[in-house]
Amino acid sequence: MGAVGASVAPGILTRIMGTSTCDIMVAGKDEVGGRCIKGICGQVDGSVLPGFVGFEAGQSAFGDIYAWFRKMLAWTLKDIPGGEARQKVLDGMLVELTREAQDMEPSEGRRTPDADQNVKGAVAGLTLGTSAPEIFRALVEATAFGSRRIVEHMKGQGLRIDSVNAIGGISKKAPFVMQTLADVLDMPIRVVRLVRSEQTCALGAAMFAAVAAGVYKDINEATRHMESDIEAEYRPDEKRALIYEKLYKKYLELAKLAETIN
Repeated sequence: MGAVGASVAPGILTRIMGTSTCDIMVAGKDEVGGRCIKGICGQVDGSVLPGFVGFEAGQSAFGDIYAWFRKMLAWTLKDIPGGEARQKVLDGMLVELTREAQDMEPSEGRRTPDADQNVKGAVAGLTLGTSAPEIFRALVEATAFGSRRIVEHMKGQGLRIDSVNAIGGISKKAPFVMQTLADVLDMPIRVVRLVRSEQTCALGAAMFAAVAAGVYKDINEATRHMESDIEAEYRPDEKRALIYEKLYKKYLELAKLAETIN
């Protein structure tokens, strides 16, 4: 597993954000002790940085949820002739949904931090007046609430998370999603600029190779010389964060209801 200096450090949760998410963080052995963090994908000593315990969590679907909704809306386009015209409509669909959704007030959604591939979703509060952008916004908020559930799940077991760093397609292409995530988490999110390489695992491997070859004495020195910097930062909006604090409690209630249905 590669390391990017700007992204991996104690107290920082690194999110690789695309069709799914992979959440990576490290903690000192003295902080972890002999505890096993429950409900995450993995916990391995030295898996991310030497001398630290590495943790991995994530969401099986993130951007995939938005793509699923687009596919639902575009179902009737499947019989329309002209591949280029149809693709143009598809390409612009999420753009238009985002444009309207980001101007709406916060709503609600549902995701889970635990590794359960059989979990199902629920959307509450639908009326005959509910629009497609409203549902899209609810899906964006749902993925953000799921991210918060992961953060709280880890923090509740004694891990320190002060901020979030992000890489991946969504962090670069979806400002609305990133701002919503910052508002829901109520903590800053920094997007890592991959100036040296778009392949973060390869960059991390190069750092360790530089240490092994004696170019740098340890991984800390290697990251200081080879790390990527930050290209954007999303800070939580105080007003929206307060709204999401209330909605998150409703989200947890809906989660319990969905579990009884499933």
